[in-house]
Amino acid sequence: MANHRADEKRFLDERGSSGPLAPNGLNPATIMEKPVRERIIDCYFWKDQCFAVNEADIVTRVVDHVNFIGGTYGDAQRPSPFLCLAFKLLQLGPSDDILKEYLEYGGEKFKYLRALALFYIRMTRQAKDVYSLLEPHLSDFRKLRRKGRTGTSLTFMDVFVDDLLVKDRVCGTTLWKMPKREILEDLDVLDPRVSALGDIEDLLESDVEEVDGEDRRRSDSERSRSRSRSRSRRGSPGSEFGEVTPDAMDVDGSEKGAANGDRES
Repeated sequence: MANHRADEKRFLDERGSSGPLAPNGLNPATIMEKPVRERIIDCYFWKDQCFAVNEADIVTRVVDHVNFIGGTYGDAQRPSPFLCLAFKLLQLGPSDDILKEYLEYGGEKFKYLRALALFYIRMTRQAKDVYSLLEPHLSDFRKLRRKGRTGTSLTFMDVFVDDLLVKDRVCGTTLWKMPKREILEDLDVLDPRVSALGDIEDLLESDVEEVDGEDRRRSDSERSRSRSRSRSRRGSPGSEFGEVTPDAMDVDGSEKGAANGDRES
């Protein structure tokens, strides 16, 4: 009878020689760095909450204990419950159907469960599946707490998904380098992504048309102003208020002087 390892180090000892690999070809036991793995298996949360846990229990652990995302935090660099449960998922190796339940039904109610599933997919799935499963959640704008060495900060689900797609290190874990989306599109592995805003070229054309329309309106308004100014200059200044200009006064004076001369003569 095999000896039972209560600390579950058997996963680290046997994985890589007899255990299956992740769908992207990586060894699940070595996806996280060795110092992080050692901190995880030595922390209290791992020994107390992650022993004899299956895929269904993961949901309960997330709801009860996970209220922020992150890797190691604080001066002691303690592993977060989020990171411990991610390592537990590496040990369990849930199927695609279970991950979809984490993302869709469970993720709508529990945002940290969705974040955990997205993080696990980024670590273990192929590039095509990563893009197809993560990109739909760029429209999720719910708030998330992030805790790290410098303290707690606020982020959003779409920002976290974008970090998983473009960054090489997230939550204290170095992610495997994925090919860019443009390369997969050129290889016909992925279809061109349709933005929620619409076609980029159409947006640019509409912006150009709007700018041209504004320029035309400005030019028309400037022309109308110049015309009104020229018309006002043609009339005597102050005539609309009943004022008498100096030119008019001179004309009146000369006319009066001529009239007086005629009378004297």
